Amino acid sequence: MGRLFCPDVALGSGLNCRFVIRLAYDRQPASPPPPPPGADRIELMQTFVRIVEAGSLSAAAQQLGTSQPTVSRRLQALERSLGIKLLQRSTHVMKLTEDGDRCFAHAKALLEDWRAMEDDLRGTADTPRGTLRVLAPHAFGQDQFIAPLMAYLRRYPEVDVEWMLHDRRPNFIAEGIDCAIQVGAVDDPSVVAVRLAEVPRIVLAAPALMAGRPTPRHAQDLQPLPWLALSTFYRREVTLTQEPGGEAHTFGITPRLATDSLYALRSAALAGLGACISSAWIVDNDVRQGHLLHLVPNWHAAPLPVYLVYPYARFYPARLRLFLEAMRGAMPGLVGMRAVGS
Repeated sequence: MGRLFCPDVALGSGLNCRFVIRLAYDRQPASPPPPPPGADRIELMQTFVRIVEAGSLSAAAQQLGTSQPTVSRRLQALERSLGIKLLQRSTHVMKLTEDGDRCFAHAKALLEDWRAMEDDLRGTADTPRGTLRVLAPHAFGQDQFIAPLMAYLRRYPEVDVEWMLHDRRPNFIAEGIDCAIQVGAVDDPSVVAVRLAEVPRIVLAAPALMAGRPTPRHAQDLQPLPWLALSTFYRREVTLTQEPGGEAHTFGITPRLATDSLYALRSAALAGLGACISSAWIVDNDVRQGHLLHLVPNWHAAPLPVYLVYPYARFYPARLRLFLEAMRGAMPGLVGMRAVGS
């Protein structure tokens, strides 16, 4: 709406009247500038979410397969587009602003809905494709799990798997990991944990170690032996349970060798360095061939649960859902494993 200003009226001889007319237009509130040409708002939000989850621009760039300057430009473009500051950055610290925190929550939900919409419209909600990033424990990941993994890849040719072996708890968000196979208890309430199978554990020793010693009949007979420890599950104390009957016996040990590697434990046991408690699957052939002795067969350590763990989300891609289905079906049939509760 124009405004009419008449700031000055000049009077001559009473005959002439001159008006100076100026038009001024109301100023409209400035709109945030659009993203630069070629910028995709979905891509900008994906980049922002990955920056927050990865914890730095450089880590986000590595995960996205691009350069740090590109990631920085995308962040700046999103901030200009929204007209707000999303991140506060210093030399060593990066944190979300209050607006950035709200934007992150909205962006996560929007991206999940976007992926679900794409799959639905393309008719691919149940067709697995893309890359699945899986973290698995070293020993199981290079042995027992390979057969079901190969079967999964053969069945779904449009899926690629990044198979990472490490005996640690994953940081799903920062590392961009889709799921993890975890042996042992899960105590993180922020994840979904699906129990796949159990791993029986038995007491073993090499024939050379037992030569000249009386054959153990009861769990208490094992305490005087030299011991090896698998430090991720036992170190200074051992508890064994009798079957049938359920009698439990606990005793202390002083291990001559403690390791976090199941393969190192097996090698030390084969060398006669000490008795140990091991997952049954890794020593199955050694026992059958007589290289290791299964001591007190009616006593065992508590079986280890095997879980497939993944973060909570509103939407799970088909590649993850079908991987879970494949592993749940295959695990109980693997050598040295058994179904839950069997």
